[in-house]
Amino acid sequence: MVTIFGPIPSRRLGWSLGINPFSEKICTYSCRYCQIGITHRYDTTRRPYADPAAIAEAVAEKAAVIRERGGTIDVVSFVPDGEPTLDVNLGKEIVAVQALGFPVAVITNGSLMGSADVRADLMQADIVSIKIDSVLEEVWHRINAPHPSLDYTSILRGITLFSQTFKGKLLTETMLVGGMNDTDTSLTATAQFIAGLSPHRAYILVPTRPPADLTITPPVPERLAAAWHIYSGSIGASHVEMLTSYEGNAFSATGDARTDILAITAVHPLRAENIEQILAAAGASWDVVEVLKAEGLLNEVLFEGNRFFVRTIHHHTTGRRK
Repeated sequence: MVTIFGPIPSRRLGWSLGINPFSEKICTYSCRYCQIGITHRYDTTRRPYADPAAIAEAVAEKAAVIRERGGTIDVVSFVPDGEPTLDVNLGKEIVAVQALGFPVAVITNGSLMGSADVRADLMQADIVSIKIDSVLEEVWHRINAPHPSLDYTSILRGITLFSQTFKGKLLTETMLVGGMNDTDTSLTATAQFIAGLSPHRAYILVPTRPPADLTITPPVPERLAAAWHIYSGSIGASHVEMLTSYEGNAFSATGDARTDILAITAVHPLRAENIEQILAAAGASWDVVEVLKAEGLLNEVLFEGNRFFVRTIHHHTTGRRK
């Protein structure tokens, strides 16, 4: 079932209306910092998950509601529970949404970009953001926990090939985790690789939402300063931006608090303040949250002294990594 959520304030994209074609988390990685939780269904085979026409129809309906409420949509983003390029219909879905008049972004971990068909699909997008946490293979394994069939040399080669012909806006994002990929060695090698891609912007992020592995911590301030210095030196200060703070509470709601909370928390944990804003916009009370928790659909998590709410993940055994 396709979920259209938001729009939510993206620190990279503005007001982003999200598309999630997956009914569960399906990914090529199980990143230790992932806000959705660990990956139980690993996959590297592209399959059909949604119908392009159905996605376009759902986006059009959601956009109409947003407009009626005076909301704004800057971009429509493919940001599912997992890796969007696993959907073999992604290219057609991008084109179908663009036909509605919206620019389209794809947030990918880049793991399947060694394949020409994946690169061809991503070429259709207006914006592509690629996760590159480290180009050191040992660090990649440690932090991203990739599917064992993936070859990192092929992935990096595919990302480079894509950057050489992509006509849209190319972004990269590096999630820094304390004691893992914040060393000078990893930062320097990764920054040099990203510089070769000539991105519009290279983002440096730290975990600001509850991660899959709760032992994960952001780098200490000295390491963040080193990251900025190294990335700016290789890529250019005007093309590097650090996203190390909370994005705020300016979430958009459609008026159905239960639906909005479940759709957004499936891919984006919400602080209690976010929930309160959605409830207020819908004229609803906190009872909605308590019911969702009682039904086992919503989890409350404490992280960095803040209350977060995350959609419950229902695991399937198919494709489970051993």
